[in-house]
Amino acid sequence: MSKPFVAILMGSDSDLPVMESCIETLQKFDIPLEVKIASAHRTPEATHSFVKEADKRGCAAFICAAGMAAHLAGAVAANTLRPVIGVPIATSMDGLDSLLSTVQMPGGIPVATVAIGKAGAKNAAYLAIQIIAVSNTKLHEALINEREANAQAVIAKDAALQEKLKNR
Repeated sequence: MSKPFVAILMGSDSDLPVMESCIETLQKFDIPLEVKIASAHRTPEATHSFVKEADKRGCAAFICAAGMAAHLAGAVAANTLRPVIGVPIATSMDGLDSLLSTVQMPGGIPVATVAIGKAGAKNAAYLAIQIIAVSNTKLHEALINEREANAQAVIAKDAALQEKLKNR
């Protein structure tokens, strides 16, 4: 079996600008990834085949981005026992339709659902990394180090703000 990878599926190429932060975050942690345009409605057989093949090749998690009816994550989850993370894309109704379509899954077919849009895309990557890090100590340490660096950055920004306010 090859090195675990994350498969990112998007319902349309128009989802790519939102999903760039997901791709960049996975790359920052050197997580192998595959990105594919697939549709639960327009290419159901190809989507099914890709999921089954990715499963066999060692996919650790699937991240699925879709707007409107947003059935892609559910269609993927129906065909794998790997974790599936849904990213709702705002195309209409400010993304509420996509969010509800992604999060409302029947019992036994879970889809972890993150926020609508770019923040959700980034968090989907982090969630996939955390899933892989359960059995990868080096990756777990990298996540710990990043969290600490993020905390230190906030502390430094607060110190700068306090200094600025003090000098008023």
